[in-house]
Amino acid sequence: MRVFLVAGEVSGDRLGGALMEGLRALVPNVEFSGVGGPLMAGQGLQSLFPMDELSVMGIAEVLPKYRHLVRRMHQTAKAVLEMQPDVLITIDSPDFCLRVAKEVKKSSTIRTVHYVAPSVWAWRPKRADKMAKVIDQVLALLPFEPPYMEAAGVRCDFVGHPVVNEPVATAEDVAAFRVRHEIDDAPLLVALPGSRRSEVTRLAATFGEVAAKLKQEVPDLRVVVPAAAPVAEMVREITGSWPVPPIVIDPRGQNQDAALTEKRTAFAAADVALAASGTVSLELAASATPMVIAYDMSWLSWQIMSRMALIDTVTLVNLVTDTRHIPEFLGPAFEADRIAPALLGVLRAPDLQESVMATTMERLGRGDEAPGLRAARAVLDGLG
Repeated sequence: MRVFLVAGEVSGDRLGGALMEGLRALVPNVEFSGVGGPLMAGQGLQSLFPMDELSVMGIAEVLPKYRHLVRRMHQTAKAVLEMQPDVLITIDSPDFCLRVAKEVKKSSTIRTVHYVAPSVWAWRPKRADKMAKVIDQVLALLPFEPPYMEAAGVRCDFVGHPVVNEPVATAEDVAAFRVRHEIDDAPLLVALPGSRRSEVTRLAATFGEVAAKLKQEVPDLRVVVPAAAPVAEMVREITGSWPVPPIVIDPRGQNQDAALTEKRTAFAAADVALAASGTVSLELAASATPMVIAYDMSWLSWQIMSRMALIDTVTLVNLVTDTRHIPEFLGPAFEADRIAPALLGVLRAPDLQESVMATTMERLGRGDEAPGLRAARAVLDGLG
């Protein structure tokens, strides 16, 4: 069996790695090709080009790299057609991945599967209809997504979210982490300014201001910043000028398992988190770490996206539980003077978020079969 996969972000690499592991468990002689990151490489994928070339978000941010992205799209589609796999699996990054699928479908009948349903419940609902023209099956991470895709005529399987199957740091791990970094019993803030270069550039300085304001109220505050490998050097440079010098967790030079373990332990060790919008809110919920979400983008991107939004929150914990217990500061609200008081409130009353984080994990499939294996079964079932 031959499978071509395309992932364009750190979160997509994680999904792809788990799916590949599931496929290998069910079909031992499976052959992989495509585009991915280190976790997919760990399952045997040799990426056509570095995955982080595709990790761009925001309309204004994409424009300068548009021509290069188009060239990469044509290169990827050509590689799919040359391989003639049993299935093309595109993972998240819909603006890139669906263009690849469209070009492949023009010249072949290769079955196409898209992993991560588009957030048609959030904005641009007509994307489901457009996807139906080039995608045969969708694998959904969130339990409320299948009806949206099925209404457009696309098979959609809820396979669970991979975050529910990831290890959680133990109390012993947390204690050792605090000793190792000389944190002891001090209050600990974990700051997560994103995994894309554009995010870190836009968010990190304000995150540093928030940490400084929080330290004025909590003098013994410590800060830890787990950096994604593609932006680790940038994170070190920017946080080096923060008023509160953070502990930077740099995954470069570590093996994948050690790096992920250190990151999860940092989450579990933290008393509160300040995080960019995205999947990281679910990772924090898995560690039962109370949080505040803060995100900004270019003025043009915000004007366009805010007018198209169909929801009043972007935080996945809020959406999965249909609550609004996780504070968020987006666009014009992305100001240190507004974020810091909310973060202080969560630090002083963390129990208010406990129930919604636990409910989120339950609804995403904690305790069920591993999502990567469920996704693999769904792909094989779709192939017949």
